[in-house]
Amino acid sequence: MSEHSAAAARAHRRRALVNRWLGVGLASALAVMTLTLAATGRLGLYLNPDSTWFAVTMAVVVLVGAALTFALPLGAEDDEHAHEGHEHHRRNPFAVVATAVGGVAASVFVLVALVAPPASLSAELAMSRDIDAPPLFAGADAVALATTGDTAEFGIGEWSTVFATATNPDAYDGDPVTLTGFVTPGDDGFDLTRLIITHCVIDAQPASIPVDAAGTGRQSPTTGQWVTVTGTVRSSTDGSLAIVADSVELIDEPGDPYEY
Repeated sequence: MSEHSAAAARAHRRRALVNRWLGVGLASALAVMTLTLAATGRLGLYLNPDSTWFAVTMAVVVLVGAALTFALPLGAEDDEHAHEGHEHHRRNPFAVVATAVGGVAASVFVLVALVAPPASLSAELAMSRDIDAPPLFAGADAVALATTGDTAEFGIGEWSTVFATATNPDAYDGDPVTLTGFVTPGDDGFDLTRLIITHCVIDAQPASIPVDAAGTGRQSPTTGQWVTVTGTVRSSTDGSLAIVADSVELIDEPGDPYEY
């Protein structure tokens, strides 16, 4: 084999290895991460639990496909282009640079995701996503259910909908609540906040309700601190609703920090 042919073969092998990593390699790494998170019960930090079965199924399919792909000779996926002479065409330098940058970014993201410990979204992110608009987490069904007094299973998402849209606040005055969330700044006292996920953390949106903790004798906890608030819904003279707290208990972040 001539020196030129050997160099071309080495270059072809390098391209084949890069292509395989950017395709099957990255997909396999994400699939392994998904299965590991599911096995350790931490996939809920990224997905709605209702979607776990789908994510796990797709991860298994990806790994099966990867195993089949690795059974092919290295570079086999490029054979068709090679036969057509495409390997000898001049490469677009902008395409090469874009592929390199995208490949490095994707590789760094996947490798960091593999080694970094799973973590929930922060209070700072929740505040940055707060657009000061009425929440739409539960809609009219929550408001209708609240008027019946059947609010025992309400979370912060449902109560935030009621607080923002209630046309008869007095109907909820006196409802007892025990709610868990993290602290964010409020106008009076503090706001009790939780991130609500529809499908995954990408669509997470904050839900907040005001808490008046003056009667507990406790100063407002620091922003981001997780608390369990026990108290009563009260309607003020201006028609706004708030939780008047009987107790505010400082707690560690729960294993499932989101509402769905």
